[in-house]
Amino acid sequence: MKIGVVFPQTDIGNDPIGIRDYAQAAEGMGFTHVLAYDHVLGANRERYRDLTGPYSHRDAFHEPFVLFGFLAAAVPRLEFATGIVILPQRQTALVAKQAAAVDVLSGGRLRLGVAVGWNYVEYEALGQDFHVRGKRIEEQMELLRALWTRELVTHQGRFDRVVDAGINPLPVQRPIPLWIGGHIEAAMRRAARLADGWMWSSNRRPDAEAQALADRTHELVKAGGRDPASFGIEGRVTLARLTPDQWASEIEGWRTMRGVTHLSVDTMRMGLTKPGEHIDTLRRFKDAVGSLNAR
Repeated sequence: MKIGVVFPQTDIGNDPIGIRDYAQAAEGMGFTHVLAYDHVLGANRERYRDLTGPYSHRDAFHEPFVLFGFLAAAVPRLEFATGIVILPQRQTALVAKQAAAVDVLSGGRLRLGVAVGWNYVEYEALGQDFHVRGKRIEEQMELLRALWTRELVTHQGRFDRVVDAGINPLPVQRPIPLWIGGHIEAAMRRAARLADGWMWSSNRRPDAEAQALADRTHELVKAGGRDPASFGIEGRVTLARLTPDQWASEIEGWRTMRGVTHLSVDTMRMGLTKPGEHIDTLRRFKDAVGSLNAR
């Protein structure tokens, strides 16, 4: 199992040196990847009271592709994952280009997690239809893989049209691993059909219910004629929901689960406001759980 960290988007601040130090500390401790959340815009929750997600305009979000391009030279081994990019609100060809650029600059260390999102205010501001996001993401995934693997692409779909054109440079990974995030039935089925892996939401715990869900996902992958052994599942350890004396048992619970290949440790919502505080918390976590590479 690969154990990485969730980049503390809303808590880490804007100091580029602190952001660099955080990533270098995570790599130095033996974490395998850094996973970043995505929001282009935050809505004023006083106006949009029907929004169900947790963030507003007061929550800071560093743009994932820019962030990973900045970190690519600072950490030579750490893998980068988006968890997730809200794909249907973005232009497909531009995402293909941005992801390929990060993959080239990092030497093939990008894993692109995508999902449909919940904030219709972002969709409106970015000129996309919130109500067709499920259908659009499926077409986008097909087009992304084509743009990442072929010099020239011709695609005529419902949402995108590309005629005899391509991105340059192509990514190192052809194609870049494409995962789906989410917690509802539709996301799981879409991941099993179309993605290289499934990123679970932060409220999942390593229990019998989670194991049943992982097993069912692998059954869906197999039913679609694909090999479950090549399909990844990523869990989340939200430290704000645990006490320090639960950390080791939580990790051990994840390690014993069948099919879970990746895990990300989240230090947000703990009252931490500086990069050094997040680094210190990760160190305490590592000391509590022992070797990050143990099975």
